[in-house]
Amino acid sequence: MAKSQAAKLPEISLDVLWKVSEGRYHDPHSVLGAHSNGDYWVIRTLKPLAEQVSAKLSDGSIVELAHLHNGIWQGQVKTSAKPDYRIIAKYESAPDWQIDDPYRHLPTLSEFDLHLIQEGRHEELWKALGSHLRRFSSSLGDVKGVSFAVWAPNAAAVRVVGDFNQWNGVAHAMRVMGSSGVWELFVPGVEEGAKYKYEILSKHGHWVTKIDPLAQSTEVPPSTASVVTESRFSWSDSQWLEARAKRDALKSPLSIYELHLGSWRIGLNYRTIADELISYIKETGFTHVEFMPLAEHPYAPSWGYQVTGYFAPTSRFGSPDDLRYLIDRLHGAGIGVLLDWVPAHFPKDEWALGRFDGEPLYEHADPRRGEHPDWGTYIFDFGRTEVRNFLVANALYWLEEFHIDGLRVDAVASMLYLDYSREGNDWLPNVNGGRENLDAIRFMQEANATVYRRNPGVMMIAEESTSWAGVSAPTDGGGLGYGFKWNMGWMHDTLEYIQKDPMYRRYHHGELTFSMLYAYDEKFVLPISHDEVVHGKGSLLTKMPGDHWQKLANVRAYLAFMWAHPGKQLLFMGSEFGQIGEWNIEHGLEWWLLDQPSHRSILKLVGELNRVYVENPAMWELDHNWAGFRWIDGGDADRNVLSFLRLDDFGNPIACVINFAGHPHENFTLGLPSKGDWVEILNTDATEFGGSGVGNGGKIVANGDGSHGQPFSANITVPPLGSVWFRPAK
Repeated sequence: MAKSQAAKLPEISLDVLWKVSEGRYHDPHSVLGAHSNGDYWVIRTLKPLAEQVSAKLSDGSIVELAHLHNGIWQGQVKTSAKPDYRIIAKYESAPDWQIDDPYRHLPTLSEFDLHLIQEGRHEELWKALGSHLRRFSSSLGDVKGVSFAVWAPNAAAVRVVGDFNQWNGVAHAMRVMGSSGVWELFVPGVEEGAKYKYEILSKHGHWVTKIDPLAQSTEVPPSTASVVTESRFSWSDSQWLEARAKRDALKSPLSIYELHLGSWRIGLNYRTIADELISYIKETGFTHVEFMPLAEHPYAPSWGYQVTGYFAPTSRFGSPDDLRYLIDRLHGAGIGVLLDWVPAHFPKDEWALGRFDGEPLYEHADPRRGEHPDWGTYIFDFGRTEVRNFLVANALYWLEEFHIDGLRVDAVASMLYLDYSREGNDWLPNVNGGRENLDAIRFMQEANATVYRRNPGVMMIAEESTSWAGVSAPTDGGGLGYGFKWNMGWMHDTLEYIQKDPMYRRYHHGELTFSMLYAYDEKFVLPISHDEVVHGKGSLLTKMPGDHWQKLANVRAYLAFMWAHPGKQLLFMGSEFGQIGEWNIEHGLEWWLLDQPSHRSILKLVGELNRVYVENPAMWELDHNWAGFRWIDGGDADRNVLSFLRLDDFGNPIACVINFAGHPHENFTLGLPSKGDWVEILNTDATEFGGSGVGNGGKIVANGDGSHGQPFSANITVPPLGSVWFRPAK
């Protein structure tokens, strides 16, 4: 056995040695590993409880190490180059253990990475922070392991713990990378699937154990550990992505089916849902599906809106690659994929983001800005560059790593207003004394501008419930930069109207027409979302007045009005076949209703609505331009009727008539822009949709008698609680 050369070893303070040996020193690499000492290199390693320790060099020689202090061993070798070595440790009644030393490795983050992180401009943050499988070559053989990196600027020390070190992090203390607040360590031998967390020593001397905020996989809840993962998925949706990049979403059909993956059909996962969901969406004709949040969350009844793992798809339904498989399959079937995203707030679970390094970090320190009184959650500190970077990169992560076609951004109003859901003086004004959250506004503008710059063709959709101006206006003009905004006013007003008995609807006609006063202020999506069919609000069907047939007819007429109204549309699962009960995450949907012809007929109507909608550009090409809409008669309150034209870029019209009265209207005069035959392309009262069969025999004829400001007109029959659409015969 070769022995190290005699030379004076550098002295290290006892305090530093104690901290290193206990895994609570901020820079363990400055002591451990290989360090130049004149013509020699000193090798130090931390091997508590070992009886004998040595280092095997690349030439096969062995350097014996002497015990220095509390499990720290050292020795030196005369060599001109930094030695490659492996540690051999002998323990009582155990065979010799040979292992690579984490502390001989260089940092896995570049100076440029750290610069971008400090500037808040690392748009691919998930590639720098978190855990990553890495492979290196060395003279003693290839090295495989995992690099860990976490942002914890207030920490006094950070250790990585996991099933690979029996959850004891003493020998795996991380180093802080200068003033960046980032801690890093490469641990050889750790493999994919390893579970881990971080032990963080606060500046007050308390240890806290936290998940990895950038972990890309987690244990299945209620277990909470982060999990090392690596994608091996091969995408096959390049054709879809190329077409998406060229598509103008504003001038394209967009009909969204919102679903909760876990309760659409109980027991399905990312892979097993693919065939059934694709078949169903093909049958119903929606252009996109929108998944309620899929980021990891510990409490299932939160529906995914209490996120703890922002970069980790929930493991309830499989691996990240399983989710990639589902999205790839949907794209292959011509179906777009949207995802709910929750950047407004996060839960207070002690093992997650809250007080991450012992101090407020991701959340604002002042509870008047950092805590949400209604939801019992923390609010992100949008004014901190690293936090803003975390969220912007998270949006990009879902879009780029999972090929998501758009994000629906939850609770935008709560971000916009500093006094949101607060009373009296329980809020902190901005620098100008106002209630606008200027930091959150800058965050949303940055997120939207960055998303659209890097991913042309995707959509950012705001769930925003106030009259804030410019939500979907460009950022360069002071807008928030979203592509679309949910039209909550339309939803509220029309649901209020439709719940009235037809006898009284004439007094509420303005609730139907009011939306046209602001329909082009924003780029709107009309939502009937999950929020409208829970918490005692009743399902869409049970909101309707009358007996069961009348309820179904009201649903048919309402959906036809929704599809005809300017703006895109979103419908929550179950509403498409007239679910009776409220949505319940534990019970799933009432699929048995499809065995009843009346409910199967509603589903058939939705499929026909989407087919007619997609095939006729007049219904979507000018959704956000006044040129695409023209009233025929918006004031026919006494008959509970609306009639209007939708037009495409070339002026081709579709006439839409919706009757919310409980009886038909015979010899109804409808003003039309052109003479001749018009084809009845939709009738919600057709018997195939469960209606009474009142209609116009498939066509009407417009003659020279003008009406409603139109040069021609036709006498038509408008069915009870029904809608009819007409298009000029070709």
